[in-house]
Amino acid sequence: MNTQAPHSEPLQRPPVEAGMPRHIAIIMDGNGRWAAARGLPRYVGHRTGAETARNIIEHCARRHLEQLTLYSFSIENWKRPAAEIAQLMQIYLEYLVSQRPVMMKNNIRFRQIGRRDGLPADVCREIDRTIEALDRNTGMTLCLAVNYGSRAGIVDAVRAIARRVAAGELSPDAIDEAQVQRHLYTAGMPDPDLLIRTAGEMRISNYLLWQISYAELYVTDVLWPDFTPADMDKAIGDFAGRTRRFGGLNESE
Repeated sequence: MNTQAPHSEPLQRPPVEAGMPRHIAIIMDGNGRWAAARGLPRYVGHRTGAETARNIIEHCARRHLEQLTLYSFSIENWKRPAAEIAQLMQIYLEYLVSQRPVMMKNNIRFRQIGRRDGLPADVCREIDRTIEALDRNTGMTLCLAVNYGSRAGIVDAVRAIARRVAAGELSPDAIDEAQVQRHLYTAGMPDPDLLIRTAGEMRISNYLLWQISYAELYVTDVLWPDFTPADMDKAIGDFAGRTRRFGGLNESE
């Protein structure tokens, strides 16, 4: 069943606010701690975190953000208990189906980055259906990092490049940063301008290592289930007040 509402022309993207980053990436941390602090099972934290994600996605779309990338499930997360993994996969299924009309209403496009191998077939199916249903939208791109690890992504890119070299399609001397970028999961996406991590942890956790070379970092002690649109606005306001040098100097220096 096609969930895309018919329209003759794609909706147009409104102008971006001054000081607004093009691309925000978020490490959504703290679901388990939020649940534990309330004496609740971890899956309750994950479900509450999914509701937080829904609110933040809609808020960012209203603010005309170009792209929002959410770190949802890492390759390392397969080490968690099987019951918790099954609950997470069920949340993905429910979210992808239930939120398609909402994302359509908000003119959101959808992408997924990460390895498909190992993901349940029904999750992969709903990912593909969501991508297809929202493909003609022109507003914010929502990118979900599922079964994702940045090192794995770089390894996969190197393998793809090596195959092209072995096939005689690419000279080793032609391999540069742009060539590597074209073979990453994130090919065609702008690099993140702002990386937000909730729950106060001071680490990157194998997330977009290549892409965040010049991203501004923002860490908040707020646990992800408690993260609100006001918290997002605070992070964006902090970003707007920073001076980005990209390794150089500004005129006053």
